[in-house]
Amino acid sequence: MKLALIGYGNVGRALARLLRLKRRQFPFTITGIHTLRHGTAVDAGGLPEDPPMGPRAESIEAFLDAARAQIAVELTTLNPSTGEPAIAHIRAACARGMHVVTANKGPIAHAYAALRDEAARAGLGFRFESAVMDGAPVFNLWRHTMPGVTVHGFAGALNSTSKVVIETMEQGGLFEDGLAQARRMGITEADGAYDIEGWDSAAKTAALANVLMDAGATPQQVSTRGIAQLTPERVQELMRKGKTVRLISRGKRTGSRLSLRVRAEVLDRADILACTPGTSNIILFHTDLMGTFGTVSLNPQVEQTAYGVFSDLVDLAGGVDGAHVIGRDCRVGRTLTKEARKNNFAASVVAQTLSLLRRDSSRRSEASLPRGSR
Repeated sequence: MKLALIGYGNVGRALARLLRLKRRQFPFTITGIHTLRHGTAVDAGGLPEDPPMGPRAESIEAFLDAARAQIAVELTTLNPSTGEPAIAHIRAACARGMHVVTANKGPIAHAYAALRDEAARAGLGFRFESAVMDGAPVFNLWRHTMPGVTVHGFAGALNSTSKVVIETMEQGGLFEDGLAQARRMGITEADGAYDIEGWDSAAKTAALANVLMDAGATPQQVSTRGIAQLTPERVQELMRKGKTVRLISRGKRTGSRLSLRVRAEVLDRADILACTPGTSNIILFHTDLMGTFGTVSLNPQVEQTAYGVFSDLVDLAGGVDGAHVIGRDCRVGRTLTKEARKNNFAASVVAQTLSLLRRDSSRRSEASLPRGSR
């Protein structure tokens, strides 16, 4: 299948490497790359990983028309205030009969229901696994493996920059030192204030609530307080008491009322929400049939975000090797049975988790998580 990439930063380049690595099994081809600062490249025969960029296309519509792709991959940076221009990019792709995959949480936080319905009316797929938790299964987990389960709420430590800043202050550094470290690691939003003031977490909270709880919320409707007021003295005082701080996203439905908030919460260091350091993330779901369960991502890198995009592409392609023809149901090639798709997805989740645990075991001397009931 042919892909048109809108945005070509770290995630886009990691995705291009992954596509090249897996091309024999999953024959995707990038036929267009469009960027704001570096121009546009289009080649119907396929672009290399580092293509020569020409002048920027005059509009996103002109670029998509030239790329002649089947899937648009939207990888621009977050605008938590409006979700634009990513929302317009997605709509332009749908108007041209293209499926859409995005790693941008803005459109999901601001216009999920409208975009979902527009894609459905056009018979197109719309996927966004990497929007909240890098490549860890969150949305696809519910799409494929949780039939009949209702989400009553969620709680998660989903912002890596805030954790790096807090851990730096716990070690005696300044707030600014932690933010600089996060920038060197390449994990901050384009505007670091989005992380510090809680807007990144608010956008993730709205996105989760919109998809899993049909909230129709925006980041502005999430009650948000970031970590800007934290000082090294306060953080170290808490550390001496066996406590720490995490920027926690919470959603809870009580009757007809839905509460959404982001707070810098003081937690016991043994609290499960405090047990993911640095770039690691955790989310817990509170449900009717499955009780409380969660997803943990240990030290994800840009490659894991790219994998989330890749998994969405494979999902749209029907999950089969050598797929190349769009079927009547807007999937590609042969259609796997629901059970086969579920088994393949579960196997991939297990494989990813084991790989991350092996990598993490060499870095951490000990870790503990409460055992769930069986």
